Amino acid sequence: MPTYVYGITRADHPLRLEGVHGVGEPATALRAVRTDTLAAVVSDAPEALRAKRRDVRAHQGVLEALMADGATLPMRFGHLAPDDDQVTAALDAESDGYRARLAQLDGHVEYSLKVARDEDDLLREIVMRSGPVRELRERTLADPAAHEERLALGEMVSHEVDARRASEGEELRNALTPNATSVSVGEAGGGHLLSLSFLVRNEETAAFVRAVQREADRRGDAYTFTLTGPLPPYSFV
Repeated sequence: MPTYVYGITRADHPLRLEGVHGVGEPATALRAVRTDTLAAVVSDAPEALRAKRRDVRAHQGVLEALMADGATLPMRFGHLAPDDDQVTAALDAESDGYRARLAQLDGHVEYSLKVARDEDDLLREIVMRSGPVRELRERTLADPAAHEERLALGEMVSHEVDARRASEGEELRNALTPNATSVSVGEAGGGHLLSLSFLVRNEETAAFVRAVQREADRRGDAYTFTLTGPLPPYSFV
């Protein structure tokens, strides 16, 4: 039967998992696969595992219980190994790398931040600040048959939107990076200015959240800041 892997810790990490349940229904029993220096918390993998809310929460609950007692390398939901022996072999083969990463993550959590801006507000700013865009827009409004000018305007506005989003994303990264140990840049899809993950020391989380709130307040209602955390440091494993 395949082995479901939740996370990796040091061998001496407390494993206080009483009352904590694994994935599956009924919930699978948790156990530790150990080497001299590392331990992986695992369970039997249930058949036909799906990302149901109950199982995702169970996975998260195991990681939260482990993180409460120290650094943990979290595995993504659904991470499987062929069996316990293969888990042991992986721990042995990558022991130095795993232990170094655990040392780097010790005392840290992750925050995920996505920032979006109202598109109409952004377009108004572009028209106001860009003389070429404003001039070409006026020409297309005056001449409905100006097809080529309208295409050129669309391309120019698209370029300005991309440039402005990149600029604002850089501004935000620069403003918030001093409050974090490390930053991971994600794909800013769906009209977002940026999608970032921050590795933050436990004792700095309140200061980090305040810094994000200051940036949100400074930019006003046209911006939407979505901050999620604290989380297991998935983006920094």
